[in-house]
Amino acid sequence: MDEMNMSSYEMILHDYKLGLGNFTERMPEIARKFNAFTEACFAEGKLTQKEKQLIALGISIYSQDEYCIIYHTKGCIDQGCTQEEIFEAIGVTGAFGGGAAMSQAVTLVFDCYNEFSQKIN
Repeated sequence: MDEMNMSSYEMILHDYKLGLGNFTERMPEIARKFNAFTEACFAEGKLTQKEKQLIALGISIYSQDEYCIIYHTKGCIDQGCTQEEIFEAIGVTGAFGGGAAMSQAVTLVFDCYNEFSQKIN
């Protein structure tokens, strides 16, 4: 997909990947080890990849990391999470993160969910 046909959230993910590529060029050993670590963390294990994406989304919301919120909202959709599962994870995150977490969730997550889930259907 070319940049002209990308949605706003796809552009944000594209920018993140460009930044990560730039870092990888300059710090290949660190990037390789970081990537290996995160791949191992998200590999299927006792928890499914779907469950791990829901956990990552909750942590992203709690920590107010907009890039990760977008990335893991898409990850949840890619792993087959239903809207109800995502919203339940949002509720748990809100119990810990209060209004700050809920404000990210009811805006950014909702918008991303709507945008990315329409691309699948």
